[in-house]
Amino acid sequence: MPDITFDILKHYGAVSEDRNGWKMELNLVSWNGRTPKFDLRDWAPDHEKMGKGVTFTREEAGTLAELLKTALN
Repeated sequence: MPDITFDILKHYGAVSEDRNGWKMELNLVSWNGRTPKFDLRDWAPDHEKMGKGVTFTREEAGTLAELLKTALN
Protein backbone atom coordinates (compact mmCIF):
# COMPACT_ATOMS: atom_id res chain seq x y z
CA MET A 1 0.00 0.00 0.00
CA PRO A 2 1.54 3.35 -1.01
CA ASP A 3 2.29 6.00 1.60
CA ILE A 4 -0.28 8.75 1.87
CA THR A 5 1.05 12.20 2.67
CA PHE A 6 -0.94 15.14 3.89
CA ASP A 7 -0.40 18.74 4.84
CA ILE A 8 -3.03 20.52 6.94
CA LEU A 9 -2.87 24.04 5.52
CA LYS A 10 -5.66 25.55 7.60
CA HIS A 11 -7.68 24.32 10.56
CA TYR A 12 -11.21 25.76 10.60
CA GLY A 13 -12.52 24.04 13.71
CA ALA A 14 -13.83 20.91 15.39
CA VAL A 15 -17.38 19.69 14.85
CA SER A 16 -17.28 17.23 17.75
CA GLU A 17 -14.94 15.37 20.11
CA ASP A 18 -15.21 11.84 21.50
CA ARG A 19 -14.16 10.50 24.91
CA ASN A 20 -10.74 9.45 23.58
CA GLY A 21 -9.89 12.95 22.36
CA TRP A 22 -10.47 12.26 18.67
CA LYS A 23 -12.06 15.25 16.95
CA MET A 24 -14.12 15.55 13.81
CA GLU A 25 -12.44 18.53 12.17
CA LEU A 26 -12.90 20.72 9.14
CA ASN A 27 -9.50 21.47 7.61
CA LEU A 28 -7.98 22.55 4.32
CA VAL A 29 -5.70 19.64 3.40
CA SER A 30 -3.33 18.89 0.55
CA TRP A 31 -3.26 15.11 0.01
CA ASN A 32 -0.15 13.69 -1.71
CA GLY A 33 0.92 17.19 -2.79
CA ARG A 34 -2.27 17.82 -4.75
CA THR A 35 -4.50 20.88 -4.81
CA PRO A 36 -5.88 21.48 -1.29
CA LYS A 37 -9.46 20.48 -0.54
CA PHE A 38 -11.82 21.02 2.34
CA ASP A 39 -11.62 17.89 4.46
CA LEU A 40 -14.03 16.62 7.11
CA ARG A 41 -12.84 13.61 9.15
CA ASP A 42 -11.92 12.30 12.60
CA TRP A 43 -8.37 12.99 13.77
CA ALA A 44 -6.39 11.64 16.71
CA PRO A 45 -5.22 14.34 19.13
CA ASP A 46 -1.69 14.34 17.65
CA HIS A 47 -2.92 14.21 14.01
CA GLU A 48 -0.82 11.05 13.52
CA LYS A 49 -3.91 8.90 12.87
CA MET A 50 -7.13 9.68 11.06
CA GLY A 51 -10.47 8.09 10.35
CA LYS A 52 -12.36 7.94 7.09
CA GLY A 53 -13.56 11.25 5.83
CA VAL A 54 -14.81 13.21 2.89
CA THR A 55 -13.15 15.94 0.84
CA PHE A 56 -14.73 18.80 -1.09
CA THR A 57 -13.54 21.22 -3.73
CA ARG A 58 -14.39 24.88 -3.11
CA GLU A 59 -17.41 24.56 -5.42
CA GLU A 60 -18.64 21.38 -3.74
CA ALA A 61 -18.26 22.96 -0.30
CA GLY A 62 -20.33 25.95 -1.47
CA THR A 63 -23.07 23.67 -2.74
CA LEU A 64 -23.02 21.73 0.52
CA ALA A 65 -23.27 24.98 2.51
CA GLU A 66 -26.37 25.97 0.51
CA LEU A 67 -27.94 22.54 1.01
CA LEU A 68 -27.28 22.73 4.76
CA LYS A 69 -28.86 26.19 4.94
CA THR A 70 -32.00 24.78 3.31
CA ALA A 71 -32.01 21.65 5.47
CA LEU A 72 -31.59 23.58 8.74
CA ASN A 73 -34.38 26.08 8.05
